[in-house]
Amino acid sequence: MLPTRSPEQHLPRMPELLAPAGNLEKLQVAIHYGADAVYLGGRRFGLRAHAGNFSDDELRTATAMAHDRGVKVYVTVNIFAHQQDFTGLEEYLIFLRETAVDGLIIADPGILAVARRVVPELPVHLSTQANVTNPESAAFWEACGVSRINPARELSLAEIKGLRQRVAAELEIFVHGALCISYSGRCFLSLYLTGRDANRGDCAHPCRYRYRLIEEKRPGQLFPIEEDERGSYIFNAKDLCLLFRLPELIGAGADALKIEGRMKSLFYVGTVVRLYRAALDFWRQQGLHTPLPPVFAEELMKIGGRGQSENFFDHSPATTEMLYDGTTVNPHWAPAGIVREGGATPLVEARNPFQQGDSIEFLDRRLNNITCRITAIHDQQGREVARANPNSLLRLTLDHPGNYPRHGLLRQSIGGK
Repeated sequence: MLPTRSPEQHLPRMPELLAPAGNLEKLQVAIHYGADAVYLGGRRFGLRAHAGNFSDDELRTATAMAHDRGVKVYVTVNIFAHQQDFTGLEEYLIFLRETAVDGLIIADPGILAVARRVVPELPVHLSTQANVTNPESAAFWEACGVSRINPARELSLAEIKGLRQRVAAELEIFVHGALCISYSGRCFLSLYLTGRDANRGDCAHPCRYRYRLIEEKRPGQLFPIEEDERGSYIFNAKDLCLLFRLPELIGAGADALKIEGRMKSLFYVGTVVRLYRAALDFWRQQGLHTPLPPVFAEELMKIGGRGQSENFFDHSPATTEMLYDGTTVNPHWAPAGIVREGGATPLVEARNPFQQGDSIEFLDRRLNNITCRITAIHDQQGREVARANPNSLLRLTLDHPGNYPRHGLLRQSIGGK
C-alpha cells in the first residue's frame, strides 16, 4: 500500500493532462482514463489529414460530450497555409466559436491574424510547428495574442525554464509519443518522396520507411546500408518518454503535458493517458520528490512502441536514440478488446483473437491491472462460442467478479494463456 500524506502538507499544483483524440472513440477512451483536455482536428486546416478527424456534427458531439465530463477541447487549425487554403477559414473559425471549443491550435501567422480578428474571444495555443526555441520568440508570439505556447521539441529542461522566466503565457510540453526526425516536425521529406505535404496535413511518414542503397551502375540491385537483411531504418527515431522527468517539468512551471498520437491506436491512447494520469495523481498525493513505484516502469514496457527516448531534455540525443533495426520494438502484450457495455459480464468488441480459458488483463482507471480468466464467451444471440474473432461483439464471463465499465480496455500477453 502506498503511504498517505497528512492534509496539512503542501500539495503541488498539477498541470493539465492533454490527450490526442483522432476520432470520437479515442476521445471517449481518453476521457475515461483521465485526460483533463483533448486536442482534435476537423476535416480541414489540421496537420493530421489521415487521422479519423471530425465532421462538423461530430465536432459538436465531441465538444458537448467532453464538456459534460469537465474536459476541455482544443481544435487544430495548424497547417502552414498557402493562399488558397484561406477559403472558408473565417466561416470555420466562427463555427468553432459557436461550438464552444476551448481553444485553437495554430502555427501559421496568417491564420493567427485571421483568428484574432474573427474570433478574438477564442484562446490561441501556438503549435510546436511554429518552432519556438528561445525566450524572445516566445515573447513575440505572446505579444501577438497567443495564450499558450507549445515550444519546439528540441528544447532542454534548462531552455524550457528560460521560456518560463520570460513569458506569462502558459507552457505546454510534449511528454510522450512519436518524434519527427526533422526540426520540430517541419519536414519536406514526405513531399519530396511522395508528393504528400506534411506541412499541410498529409504526411506519408517516410521517416519510418526501410531504406536500402542503389548503385547507379547496378540498377535494380539493392544493397543494405548496414549489414542487416532487413535494410536500415536510418530516420527512425525512438519515441519520446518523459514520464520519469515530470517532477522537473512541473517544477519548471509547465502548465500542460501533451501526449502525441492522434493517428495512434485506441489502445495506445488509453494506456498512455492512464499511465500519465496515475503518475500525476501519485505525485499530487505523495509530493514531487517521491520516486514512482516499480509498477510504472512495468506498465510502460507493456505499452510497446519504438522504445523510449528523453530526446533533448538533458542534451542533444545520440545515435542510441534511434531505432535502426525495425519500425517498432517487439511487443509482449496485444489488445484483446474494449468494453462496449459495462457490467459483471461485459459486452466486449474483440480487437484480436482470444478464446475460452485465456487469461486477460482488464485495465481499470487507476494503475491496477485485474487479471481474469475467460470462463465463457457468448455471442449477442446468447450462443456459446469457443473463440473471439476481431471486430466481433461478445459477452464475456470472467472468473474475477466486478463491474467492468464501458470504454475499459482488455489486453493479453502474446503467447501467454
